Amino acid sequence: MTVADFAFYVFAIAVLASGLMTVVSRNPVHSVLWLILAFLSAAGLFVLLGAEFVAMLLIIVYVGAVAVLFLFVVMMLDVDFAELKAEMARYMPLALLIGVVLLMELGLVYGSWTFADGAMGLRAAVAPDVAELHNTAALGALVYDKYILMFQLAGLILLVAMVGAIVLTLRHRTWVKRQNVLAQMYRDPAKAMEVRDVKPGQGL
Repeated sequence: MTVADFAFYVFAIAVLASGLMTVVSRNPVHSVLWLILAFLSAAGLFVLLGAEFVAMLLIIVYVGAVAVLFLFVVMMLDVDFAELKAEMARYMPLALLIGVVLLMELGLVYGSWTFADGAMGLRAAVAPDVAELHNTAALGALVYDKYILMFQLAGLILLVAMVGAIVLTLRHRTWVKRQNVLAQMYRDPAKAMEVRDVKPGQGL
């Protein structure tokens, strides 16, 4: 067994174990920490595949931003976890039924799985030779050249989803005191302050 094979098995077992612990952990903070370990292990698998750019992207975006955001939200919000567990117990039979259906579907797919003609050749030639073109440059050429329309459409869909979420959650509350920038800019200093002559021993 080579070092690459040993590293693959270590990262693969770490991904599976940390993913399982993310789901079954009782403490949500521990769940987020297990999720971070799963991301790091998946990044190690990407490095073994020769996709260093995707591995660093996974660490920077998911571990450095998303997982840390989850951790801060879980730690700062005062969430009643006993109430959440009670709600989860109510929907547990439905969740188990859905899980059994998904396992049956996966079993059917695995039982009827066949390799297409030339699949191994396509897997071997999924990326150009590193001596000719680096994988980061190959990924950029693939996304911004061959699939530029799909990439732009995906960005447009995300933009529409973000705008829709802002519109749905926007509420104009009349009792909330808001900042009036124009009123602050055009205010008259002569009317903004008033000098009072306070007598000794008297209040305002």
